[in-house]
Amino acid sequence: MEATSQTFEQGRSGKPRSLWQDAMRRLLRNKASMVGGLLIVLMTLTCIAGPWLSAYAYDEQNLARQFESPSAEHWFGTDAKGRDLLVRCLHGGRVSLAVGVIATAVSLVVGVLYGTVSGYVGGKTDEFLMRVVDVLYALPYIVMVILLVLYLGRNIYNLFLALGLVQWLTLARITRGQVLHVKGQEFIDGARAMGASGRRIMLLHIIPNILGPVIVYATLTVPQVMLNEAFLSFLGLGVQAPMASWGSLAAEGAANINPLRVYWWLVVFPGGLLALTLFAMNFFGDGLRDALDPRSRERVF
Repeated sequence: MEATSQTFEQGRSGKPRSLWQDAMRRLLRNKASMVGGLLIVLMTLTCIAGPWLSAYAYDEQNLARQFESPSAEHWFGTDAKGRDLLVRCLHGGRVSLAVGVIATAVSLVVGVLYGTVSGYVGGKTDEFLMRVVDVLYALPYIVMVILLVLYLGRNIYNLFLALGLVQWLTLARITRGQVLHVKGQEFIDGARAMGASGRRIMLLHIIPNILGPVIVYATLTVPQVMLNEAFLSFLGLGVQAPMASWGSLAAEGAANINPLRVYWWLVVFPGGLLALTLFAMNFFGDGLRDALDPRSRERVF
C-alpha cells in the first residue's frame, strides 16, 4: 500500500518509525539545512530581543551624528538622520520576517482551502476554479501586488494582505493535485461509508494527509515574500516611515549620493542581513523538501 501519514519504516532498533519521524531523522542529517535553520532561529531571536537591549530607539534622531561610519559606539554606523543603523536593522528584521510569515500564512489558508474544495468536489466546480487560477496566473504577479497595495492603502497590515492574496495560486494547484491523489484511497471511502460529511472529510482526513508538500512549499514561500516586500519597499510602496524593513533601509541608503563609495554601510548591512536570511531559508526549505520526499530515503547528506 502506498505511503501515507500512517506509513511506517523499520528502524535499526526493530521498532516501526512513522513517516514524520523518518523525515525528521533525514532532516537532522542534512548539514546545510540545519545550518540554515540555526541561522533563522538566531536571526529571529536577535531581531526580537536586540532593540529592547539597545540604548537607542529605532526612531531616535541625532542630527549632530548623521552619516557616522561603523564604530564601537554605533556598530553599523548611523543614517542621514543620525539614527543607529544596527537598531534600525534589527527592528527592520522584525518587520521583514513578520511580512514573510504572515503573508505566507494568508496564502496558506486561502490556497489550501481553495485547492481542497476544487480537488474534492471535482467536476464543473473544479474546472471553473482552476480556470480562475489560470486567468490570475496570466496577470503579472508584481503588478497585482502593486495594484492591491495602492487600492487597500499603504500600511503594514494591507501589505501583509496584498502579498498573501497573490501568493496562493501555486499552493492551490499543489493542494488540488494532492487531494486528487488522496481522495480515492480506502480510508476516505471508509469515512464516507460511516456517514462523514464532505466538510468533515476535507478538514479531518484529507488536509492532514497532504501537509507534507504544503509545509515544504510554505517554507520556500517565506523568502520569496520577503524579497517581494523588499522590492516594493525599494519602490516606496512597502513599509512606510518611521517603520522600516530591510528593503526600505536599503532603499534609503541607495538614495544618498554615491552610497557604496561614501556611505556604504547604509546599503551593505541591511542588504547583507536580507541576503543572509534568504539564503538560510532557502537552504532549510530545500532540506525539508528532501526530507519529506520518499524518493530521497537513500540520499546521503
